[in-house]
Amino acid sequence: MVAAAPAAPATREEQRRLLRSMASYDPASGTWWARIGALNPRAVEILQMLYVAARRFGTEVRLDITSVPATWNGDSSTGAGELAALAVVHTDRTWPLGQLRID
Repeated sequence: MVAAAPAAPATREEQRRLLRSMASYDPASGTWWARIGALNPRAVEILQMLYVAARRFGTEVRLDITSVPATWNGDSSTGAGELAALAVVHTDRTWPLGQLRID
């Protein structure tokens, strides 16, 4: 879920263009959303754009890890691999989110 930051009209439009490039808008909640599925190049691109929006505009970004819904027809991860490593880093509170360890 992404909540756009309040901004002047020109900045708001730039923020909207960035978010629209990788997310869908929900008018009922006033938020943007994107389902990622597998941790693949497109997922990394989406995450990078979210971090750019947060840094540039103060956009609020929240990641919710959930099970893949039955209607999902995109990629999904079924093995441990990279996702397990990310989960370990996420639960290790000594490492800031977004900073991955190289073991």
